Amino acid sequence: MLESLLNTLFGCSHRHTTFPFTPTRRNTAFSAQEARKGTYVVCLDCGKEFAYNWNEMRVGEPVVAPAARPQEQPSFR
Repeated sequence: MLESLLNTLFGCSHRHTTFPFTPTRRNTAFSAQEARKGTYVVCLDCGKEFAYNWNEMRVGEPVVAPAARPQEQPSFR
């Protein structure tokens, strides 16, 4: 309760993150432009994604999500 109130007032501190993820290149579900590049972590409190630097073992800048493709709408004629 207190933590959620503090997050509302001051924002998330991003202290609780996942283990660093490095996506593989085998996933063909996405195009090359949509594929995530590099290692990243996700904040478990707010869901925001951040780049991760293995050399310095530090969380970096927020990851900008690729623009989503508009879904095709079925046409009824």
